[in-house]
Amino acid sequence: MITFIPTPIGNPQDITIRAINYFQKTTLFLCEDTRETKRLLRLLEDRFDLIYPDADFISFNQHNGTQRLDELKDRLANEENIAYVSDAGMPIISDPGQILVEYAQDNNIPYDVLAGASAVTTAYACSGFEDGKFLFWAFLPHKGKDRERELNKALNCGYNAVLYEAPHRLAKLINEIEKADDTREVFLAKELTKKYQKYYRGNIKDIKKEFETINIRGEWVVIIKAKEDENQTLNLNDILSMDIPPKIKAKLLAQVSNSSVKEWYTQIITSK
Repeated sequence: MITFIPTPIGNPQDITIRAINYFQKTTLFLCEDTRETKRLLRLLEDRFDLIYPDADFISFNQHNGTQRLDELKDRLANEENIAYVSDAGMPIISDPGQILVEYAQDNNIPYDVLAGASAVTTAYACSGFEDGKFLFWAFLPHKGKDRERELNKALNCGYNAVLYEAPHRLAKLINEIEKADDTREVFLAKELTKKYQKYYRGNIKDIKKEFETINIRGEWVVIIKAKEDENQTLNLNDILSMDIPPKIKAKLLAQVSNSSVKEWYTQIITSK
């Protein structure tokens, strides 16, 4: 039996009683980072009287997950108390635990996912945006055309878009959003559930100005409000999927993005 256990996204008091009970009987921990899991367990031992488990701790992450499935197949099939733990928050969502769920399904291994903290839903609830529909994009590519393409998708997907961003790229993201659409409304949440938690909501131009004077260290969730433009019926994905001449496609793409006709034409030609 594999149990996927959410951990606090910041404040350790957000751990659930059910999670603590499972931790105490676990014999094998599969961890995104074994150091983080052990640190959490020691903290819970000190503050909440958790009985530290006599268990094996094995890393299971995006780099070694597939290899671990082969190495641990006998234990995964036969052991009763296996726990998968990500560094923080809900496992599986934008997390290497996904391949473990798929493996359990394919091999008829019982599994369960406990309810718990999630930065995505917590930030969205804090945003105050009235539409309950949103798309989660996790982290954008770090740079280049891949980043530009994914951000354009998020900006033009027709839904509020939720992103994660590292502090050293946050200013870059704000500049990119402003360049693409300086009328867009955004919400940013810093260090959710932690001591220096802070919320910001407003027009991207005002946010950019405000962020010139604040400390942006920490973990960030960024929510981009869907564009309110009844006249725009096509988005980037719609146009990219069209079977039309490259020059016409490039002109249409330039109208709904911040890239020029020439840039789009070059990208279309080179991607064929």
